[in-house]
Amino acid sequence: MKKIITLLIISTTYIFANLNAVVSIAPEMTFVKAIGGDKVDVSLMVQVGNSPHTYEPKPSQMTAIAKADLYFAIGVEFENVWLPKFHSINKKMHIVNLSKGIKKIDMLHKHHNIDEHKDPHIWTSPENVKIISKNIFKALTTIDPANSKYYKNNLNNFLININNTDKEIKKYLSKLKKSHKFMVFHPSWGYFAKDYNLTQIAIEVEGKNPKPRELVAILKEAKKERISAIFTQPEFSDASAKIIANELHIPVIKVTPMAKNWSDNLVFIAKTIAGEN
Repeated sequence: MKKIITLLIISTTYIFANLNAVVSIAPEMTFVKAIGGDKVDVSLMVQVGNSPHTYEPKPSQMTAIAKADLYFAIGVEFENVWLPKFHSINKKMHIVNLSKGIKKIDMLHKHHNIDEHKDPHIWTSPENVKIISKNIFKALTTIDPANSKYYKNNLNNFLININNTDKEIKKYLSKLKKSHKFMVFHPSWGYFAKDYNLTQIAIEVEGKNPKPRELVAILKEAKKERISAIFTQPEFSDASAKIIANELHIPVIKVTPMAKNWSDNLVFIAKTIAGEN
């Protein structure tokens, strides 16, 4: 009798065990949790405050890789080096490309007109987040078809939230002229700008702080465009931004596209660009 009870407990535990998923960046964690709900356990690779360009996972994070059913890749730089290594650790882990179906744009260096590479920050666009969410849903239902209705319901609710975020952003930006410009240090907001007919002016030149002559040109453009704030990221130095901000008497605002609260983040940026903050 004890053996039968033990077998029942083991089989029940197996049936109701959560899926284990790993994501590269914090916004993905928000998306996967929104759709996976309480049926998916999510581990994060690039901790908030670190750059996905240069991140190296800690040994303790490899434990999550070893037991993962799914890895949700989104196209950030560190994945190029580490995804093959992750796969060698856990060959049964399904690697899902969340950027599938999204047309990537070039990361343009404004002042030199040089395309560095395709912009990986696809999640800064609500329209792209819809595609990302559907890719998550497809992956979860493929590996866990028994809970497809649960995931579908969560997807539908999250799509409503995305639409509400989009409406709120449009509400704040509706009074601005078309192609309104805003200034950033690192050009991380290209998809956001594209969605809402905005133009981002990047301070950095070819991934580096601008030289004095380049700084003068940026300052001149900022004055011409009546830039009211400069967005910088905690992951990068803001020395050049502070020089421009002091010259123009405008604030430097630190905001990262890596934040978990992607919706509040985008609304905050829209409000700031519109002069509502």
